[in-house]
Amino acid sequence: MKTIIVVMGVSGSGKTTVAAMLAGALGARFLEGDDVHPRANVEKMKSGTPLTDADRLPWLQSIAREIDDWRAQGEKGVVTCSALKRAYRAIIVGDRPEVALVYLRGSRELIQHRMAARHEHFMPVGLLDSQFATLQQPEPDEHPIIVDVHGGPSDIVAEIMRRLGA
Repeated sequence: MKTIIVVMGVSGSGKTTVAAMLAGALGARFLEGDDVHPRANVEKMKSGTPLTDADRLPWLQSIAREIDDWRAQGEKGVVTCSALKRAYRAIIVGDRPEVALVYLRGSRELIQHRMAARHEHFMPVGLLDSQFATLQQPEPDEHPIIVDVHGGPSDIVAEIMRRLGA
């Protein structure tokens, strides 16, 4: 079984909720990828400005370092990261054989509805279009576990656990 799980998807897909529950179910460490964004990135997103690849690079490198620390310590971990582009996933998953990619897939309408209902998050609903425009869904050669987000978090976690063989 893979020991480190990257939970990806657009903002509002449920990454934090699902990943935290998954980490608990696996007895694994948990890292909310948004927590390692440089302050300038958070401010940029709050203002409604999409991040560039250059903005994202230090963030992705921080997540990759955390994954490598877990690997070096032999720890299990679950991390959230939008990982919208294949190039981003190459940085954080790359050729790390113990890392699994879980893609939380949902329609724009469902995710917009969820984003509109949440409070105290820096990502405005107005950036959802840029998230979907940037999204490159994982390809079969990336061996993603793709889970539809129409169900509740516990159903999604159960499906991920089943697909992980846990």
